[in-house]
Amino acid sequence: MAVLNPDAYDRPGAPAPSGPAPARRRVLLVSRDEEVDSLLARRRVAAHLTELDPSWTGEADGEGSTPPDAALVCDDEPAARRLLARGVPVVHLCSGTPSRAAAPPDGAVYRVHRPRWLPGPWPALPKGARPTGVLAPARLTRDRTRRGSLLLLSVWGVPAQEADGFASGLLRRLAVEALRRTGGCDVVCDTRPATIRDALGGLDGVRVHRAADADVDALHAGAEVFLASPVLGAITLAQARRAPLVLLPPLGRVQRDLAERVSRSVPLPVATDPPAPALWEPRDAGAADPWAALDTASDDLRGAQRVARTLRQLALAPL
Repeated sequence: MAVLNPDAYDRPGAPAPSGPAPARRRVLLVSRDEEVDSLLARRRVAAHLTELDPSWTGEADGEGSTPPDAALVCDDEPAARRLLARGVPVVHLCSGTPSRAAAPPDGAVYRVHRPRWLPGPWPALPKGARPTGVLAPARLTRDRTRRGSLLLLSVWGVPAQEADGFASGLLRRLAVEALRRTGGCDVVCDTRPATIRDALGGLDGVRVHRAADADVDALHAGAEVFLASPVLGAITLAQARRAPLVLLPPLGRVQRDLAERVSRSVPLPVATDPPAPALWEPRDAGAADPWAALDTASDDLRGAQRVARTLRQLALAPL
């Protein structure tokens, strides 16, 4: 089979292609939209697939439909197995805390979101699996004029009683303080949005978004202050933009594991006392940069590009 070369006609002086333009290769992008890490991973890879024809719905996964040329599946193992059974090449990406990485479906190309700076120890990866490095957003700059606060809350996999108690207690007090200190507050949650809205009801100026319906990376670019659950997508977002980050207290075993690992490498404050001034003061040019503690030479920000490249190769010349 001839390998297609999408750059063949990009060289100076190369002849223009004759005949009709080739059909754009179709790729299906699947994530667990109730988990913010999975959702952010899918979106960050998708930003580097502009030359392909992506679909974000599950329609192309159904029986009787024309299968896509390749698929990216973030975490959803049943979807990966269904696609593989139909002969679709699959890149299976484990998006969240690397300690959760398990054996991928047979036949999938396996990638794990694992920044090199994040301390282990980690379970051994299956044969052929590779860590991605940081899945950074495509846009690394922040708005010059920033206002308000962004609170990114993940309760994926968190016991309901623990999540609800946090929402009606500390989260509400933080939202009240965010309004007072920064003039506005966007709260983004991945699951239990109705419960979060009820817990924050009556606070004028607080906007509650479901992560699947909000552009988290864009909201961060325009926010003055960023508070987030200790989840990998939020931490790498702040790292990539060298932006201040205040961690919300970890909820559930997985968040506690990641928060402990991060604390060994990066000195990030934790929002346990809402009135504390240090939580609401954006870092100025003379303040210490917590991300300076990382050895940037050992870990770049091109994880999303690498995953996109692998997906592109499968779509153009399936294995």
